[in-house]
Amino acid sequence: MRPERGSASVRELGSASMRELGSASMRERGSAAVRERGSASMLVVTMTGVLLFVTIALVLCAGLVRAHRMAQSAADLAALAGARALTVGADGCAEAASVATANGAALAGCDVQGEVVHVTVTVPGPAWPGLDAELSGAARAGPS
Repeated sequence: MRPERGSASVRELGSASMRELGSASMRERGSAAVRERGSASMLVVTMTGVLLFVTIALVLCAGLVRAHRMAQSAADLAALAGARALTVGADGCAEAASVATANGAALAGCDVQGEVVHVTVTVPGPAWPGLDAELSGAARAGPS
């Protein structure tokens, strides 16, 4: 059997147009790839910036927590020292101020009621530009 006249040329034409269509889509894909070149770099730069911002925020929060714990510890120790000083007949507030200073805090308030000492101390917060925080701690010591 012989192929019909013109049928071979239709096949050839069909395959030729498919090749052209394929190469055209490859050109389009190639140009899209060229347009998108470097987009992953922008994503990496953006994510690095976000990660840096989150890290700075966490470090700042950790510094504030540390300073608050330092203030509370200084207040506890100052109140205990003040209560002990009262039991031996000394000035409780003077002893509390001395212990607070030794622990890196400043005595903000001291109140003696009988044998009970109420103390408030302050410590400077972490040194960050634009942040001027002074953290305080309060404590009470004496017989129950």
